[in-house]
Amino acid sequence: MPDKIKQIIVVNESLKLPRGKLAAQVAHAAVAAFLEASEGAKQMWLAAGMPKVVLSIDSAELLTELEREANCRGIPAYMVADAGRTVVPAGTITCLGLGPADADELNELTGGLKLLR
Repeated sequence: MPDKIKQIIVVNESLKLPRGKLAAQVAHAAVAAFLEASEGAKQMWLAAGMPKVVLSIDSAELLTELEREANCRGIPAYMVADAGRTVVPAGTITCLGLGPADADELNELTGGLKLLR
């Protein structure tokens, strides 16, 4: 198991979601990606205080590419497609949850992205 573990949520910034909607989508991604992780990674992440970082990306297409690369690397990933009940149409890709996984592996995958502001 890795010494450093974290989770990363990548948000589709092109949507400019209201803060409440954004918070809900990030929560969906965090929980769902956690459920995709191994039991060992889950326990280690919980023990580490559930560290996470929220980053931004410019489009759903780039999120899809990032998910594909995470899958190739064996990094737990979950893409959130909205149910369409409020702000955006059903199926709109809002964010991607990655990990919990080794922090260095996640940094290698997402190091070029910026923190969400």
